[in-house]
Amino acid sequence: MIPTVEWKNGIVMMLDQTKLPFETVYQECRDYQTVARGIKELWVRGAPAIGVSAAMGLALGARQIEASSFDDFLPKFDAICVEMAATRPTAVNLFWAIDRIKKFVRKNEDKSLDAIRDLLVKESQKMLEEDIATNKRIGAFGAAFVSDEDNIITHCNAGSIATAGYGTAEGVMRAAVEEGKKIHVYVDETRPVLQGARLTAWELMEENIPCTLVTDNMAGYLLYHDMIDLAIVGADRIARNGDVANKIGTYPLAVLCKEHGIPFYVAAPFTTIDFNTATGFDIPIEERDPREVTHVLGKTQIAPDGVNVLNPAFDVTPARYITAIITEKGAFKPQDLHHLSDPKRDPERFRIKE
Repeated sequence: MIPTVEWKNGIVMMLDQTKLPFETVYQECRDYQTVARGIKELWVRGAPAIGVSAAMGLALGARQIEASSFDDFLPKFDAICVEMAATRPTAVNLFWAIDRIKKFVRKNEDKSLDAIRDLLVKESQKMLEEDIATNKRIGAFGAAFVSDEDNIITHCNAGSIATAGYGTAEGVMRAAVEEGKKIHVYVDETRPVLQGARLTAWELMEENIPCTLVTDNMAGYLLYHDMIDLAIVGADRIARNGDVANKIGTYPLAVLCKEHGIPFYVAAPFTTIDFNTATGFDIPIEERDPREVTHVLGKTQIAPDGVNVLNPAFDVTPARYITAIITEKGAFKPQDLHHLSDPKRDPERFRIKE
């Protein structure tokens, strides 16, 4: 697994995923503005990776602030947080990370500004390490739902490069393989940015996990011919009622699975559950550049000039189509998630037992 994002000598090194699988290029981010650009332009993508990258970007931003006191520093830092939050509206881990960093700054207001700047770097690294550990726990819980010789279908990329490391949906696959299970993964290409074709297929091949690339509209064919045993995808935001926002095209795949009696699993960190969002209808959906649709990877034009384009980056899969949501705290039925909004409640009580 190659690093998704790293802090090196005061620079945030961000894997530019827009250049994969043909080039492995790291962008040097020397200021928070470049980190924000990298998040917005998909150098880094995947909700967990976006959150960790934002934390590092805020650590950079704190170093850019000229201030003589904490009271002078704080409003300038808050303005940077607002700018970072505006990069991607759907991925809730971005807002979770920003909120965590803001609280961390206020908690340490009695320290010198230089000390706060150093502590922010350490906190962002702690968040990176926590994310990797979280993903491994997700993988351990999720592997229980994978049997030897299973054929899995996935959509978009929820691998190690969509996180700080190891992956969520792909982490489940990786954990199953580590247990000695033989699996085969069918990878949706994931139009229009082709995260499945460019990223997931590449990662699986790097890990020597057997895979087959298919176009998005081939999923029904595979299911109709009994070629799929289960589906596993990631998530960018999960509402309190269990509705899930993920890359556009996830919803029709879930509907197809329901029609054919195939389990449909969502793997994501517990922080992806937004208990302040009641249902999927309340999740903001990012609308991206029409050029992503009219041109392949922004280069080769495939549509007539001037055509109207709709390009939502995500869709919402209603909870009724989801078999289980797999987190580092266990796997849960979507309809049970609301119980977990109370931190006093033991997740074990609601966990699906295999």
